[in-house]
Amino acid sequence: MKQANWTDGPTDGVAAAVHDFYERHPYPGAVDQLGEDQAETPERQARKSEHHLFWPKQPFREDRSILIAGCGTIQAARHARRWPRARVVGIDVSEASLDKTRLLRERHGLDNLELKRLPVEQAEQLAEQFDQIICTGVLHHLPDPDAGLRALRSVLAPRGAMHLMVYAPYGRAGIYLIQQYGRLLGLGSTPSEIRDLMTALKNLPKGHPLWPLLQKSPDFQYDSGIADALLHPQDRPYSVPQFLAFAARNGLRFGRWMRQAPYLPYCGAPRGTPHQPRLADLAPSAQYAAMELFRGTMLRHSAILYRDDEADHDEAVTFEGEAWLGYVPIRMPGTLCVEERLPPGKAGVLINSHHTDTDIYLPITAPEKRVVEAIDGELSIAALVKGKIGTEPSRVLFQRLWHHDQVVFDTSHQP
Repeated sequence: MKQANWTDGPTDGVAAAVHDFYERHPYPGAVDQLGEDQAETPERQARKSEHHLFWPKQPFREDRSILIAGCGTIQAARHARRWPRARVVGIDVSEASLDKTRLLRERHGLDNLELKRLPVEQAEQLAEQFDQIICTGVLHHLPDPDAGLRALRSVLAPRGAMHLMVYAPYGRAGIYLIQQYGRLLGLGSTPSEIRDLMTALKNLPKGHPLWPLLQKSPDFQYDSGIADALLHPQDRPYSVPQFLAFAARNGLRFGRWMRQAPYLPYCGAPRGTPHQPRLADLAPSAQYAAMELFRGTMLRHSAILYRDDEADHDEAVTFEGEAWLGYVPIRMPGTLCVEERLPPGKAGVLINSHHTDTDIYLPITAPEKRVVEAIDGELSIAALVKGKIGTEPSRVLFQRLWHHDQVVFDTSHQP
């Protein structure tokens, strides 16, 4: 394969500015080694959960090919460590970012990781197709995001899956206000200008839309994070309708949100509103759009997409008919059961610690709790509920567990 330079791709001023920006500010911040949580290989059950999030109907595999598109300083190394039997390829336009990843590859002996300097828009130069493509926080920085997504679609293998994340508009309103403020002042991203901006942010009124993010986002604690969030030369967000249209016009079919509960009117605060019946009558895409507007704090949209040219490739999970009884539920990472200050008649409250919306939780009864505690990633729903709860309560329970991001399903044994 020809060694591509970033100038082989789009050569307009935006592309050049983005390239130069990441040469000066590799993102995320440079690290010398993977932290303990990143360096430890998850147990097989955790990898099964991740696999069946993307492929409910395909048998568990650990030897897939994975492309990390716009890998930055650490993302490709993390995936290579997490999936030691997979072949992981990371591409990026920033040589500075790739150098940081090369250090991690050597330090942790990641022989399954390949790195190439290549613009996302030229992914077809890899001359192969990948089972999985991960592109998070990248396309919204390109001068032509559609060209980038089409290029990734061209290297997605049949029955492959893509994890795509782009920024969302409403939760980032404060960021866009300060971005515009910086443009009015002609702020650059030199070390002194970043330090001055950090000082200025400490004086923001507490009612400013950026204030909540300043308190909790790690990006505002270090220079390259500040630069990436507030001083980036190219940044465009996508609302839910824009995101879905973006995927569709570039040959991709929506599968599911990585964490779907915030997008569903059955979960959390929307369930208790007078509008719930009207929300339930909407098509799924309209439900997602309504929830983005109702919540108002979504910072990004992160979803699983598939090629749109495979009519027989359907990874959808459904609770119609009786096939669901044969599903094997697998707990998602970050799930736990709270047993203090419970609602009347409940034996526990299930939460997923990866949710940022505090209204998303699932109270369960004592019989339901016994079923949940028996989930081991091996037993089918039918086996789990036998002698504990009836068929219809089981259907309701596991559909709620699914909606609330408590479980994924292995449905590969279904005909």
